[in-house]
Amino acid sequence: MRAARELLKELEYEVMSGSIDVNVNDLVYNTAKVTKECIFVCIKGMAYDSHEAAAQVASAGAVVIVAEHPVEVPEGITLVLVKDTRYALALISEAYFDYPAKKLKVIGITGTKGKTTTAFMIRSILEHAGIRTGLIGTIETIIGERHIPADNTTPESYAIQEDFAQMVAAGCQVVVMEVSSQGLKLHRTAGIFFDLGIFTNLAPDHIGPGEHESFEEYLECKSRLFRQCKVGIANIDDAYCMQVLQGHTCELETYGFSKEADLRASRMELISRPGYLGAAYEVSGLEHFHVEIDLPGKFSVYNSLVAIAVCRHFAIPREIMLEALREAKTKGRIEKVKVSDDFTLMIDYAHNAMSLESLLTTLREYEPRRLVCLFGCGGNRSRLRRFEMGEVSGRLADLTVITSDNPRFEEPQAIIDDIKTGIQKTNGAYVEIPDRKEAIRYVIANGQPGDVIVLAGKGHEDYQEIRGVKHPMDERVLIQEVLAEMKEGRD
Repeated sequence: MRAARELLKELEYEVMSGSIDVNVNDLVYNTAKVTKECIFVCIKGMAYDSHEAAAQVASAGAVVIVAEHPVEVPEGITLVLVKDTRYALALISEAYFDYPAKKLKVIGITGTKGKTTTAFMIRSILEHAGIRTGLIGTIETIIGERHIPADNTTPESYAIQEDFAQMVAAGCQVVVMEVSSQGLKLHRTAGIFFDLGIFTNLAPDHIGPGEHESFEEYLECKSRLFRQCKVGIANIDDAYCMQVLQGHTCELETYGFSKEADLRASRMELISRPGYLGAAYEVSGLEHFHVEIDLPGKFSVYNSLVAIAVCRHFAIPREIMLEALREAKTKGRIEKVKVSDDFTLMIDYAHNAMSLESLLTTLREYEPRRLVCLFGCGGNRSRLRRFEMGEVSGRLADLTVITSDNPRFEEPQAIIDDIKTGIQKTNGAYVEIPDRKEAIRYVIANGQPGDVIVLAGKGHEDYQEIRGVKHPMDERVLIQEVLAEMKEGRD
């Protein structure tokens, strides 16, 4: 049992009825999970406002209800009003789990692109150095030996604090987490003081209904991280760097290719051989050494450079950094899958025009004999994305293979037809193969020496959503099935 007064002590609040000198045995914010003698926090969501269920929640056993405005509750129930219940949930959760962030070194990464790969690189280096490190991100949450698939890039504040507490129990010393603009906007990270805050880059994204009203709001939300961290590490090459850092309250370090960067990359070389695409560069400024990474392109250099910038704060030997960077892999992020000695095949999560253009532009720099792009688009999402991705692939790939992604409640052929509309604005060659496994079979069977083939859009996802049902579908499994069937056919 916990005293309600103790859980509320970091908040400004007004007691409208009852007493906060009451004990509670649970913290709940979901009406379906109300328990006896719990404290319940009302949340206004996109589709449902649990303020409307206050009386029902009290009848189910809640003894304290936290709300943003007066609601009807039975006599004897404590009603507490706060300005923002999402902010309140974050601070109450922190207290409920006994302030676990204070027992960890917390690293937060924000930006439009690169968060996931950078988080895994940082964790790889720290783990190589014997520093037990938890992770919270787009793909999964890692707590000790447990890998839990993620629903959101930045979970709800209660889940973050619960994860932190479990990391402490598992012996973690550090946690590295992706901090999304939505997470910052909705106060999911409120109350957390980050030891290190990272800014990767910024481009218009997540703007529209249910996300951000404008690019200006998107930028402002990103900037909040640098008012709740001790040291900020920012990409000085990004056009929006100074705007994101405006009003910061942290110490600052910068990284990038610029001569003004505190940690600089220079003399970048692209390394290419059959089945391998990588990069090498020199680090100077705060550190001085040569780096080679088993990942392609300039954006991979940025990701590895910021990982170095972070891990130098842990006094990790250079040899360990270099070894960890060579071995760092992120599921579904430029993930190479060996299928041939003649050509390169990779899986990547690129699922919008901006990320696909960045990926294909990078791969084009390696001068492949052919650049082949296989992708589809999700159903019940903006049709504009389909037109744009089709146009990008038609312009940058030598061959586009249009297939199915997550059609959801739409017909796959209708989505494919929209993608074709975009491709037809270009002179790009394409074929359409709706069945994703057959599309993969086609690109492998027709791969030519020197080709680079990218399967885009699914990345780490291991399912295909059709008419409300998620069917198992992992591209890695499909590739192995295709290879086995091709071998059996030859035999």
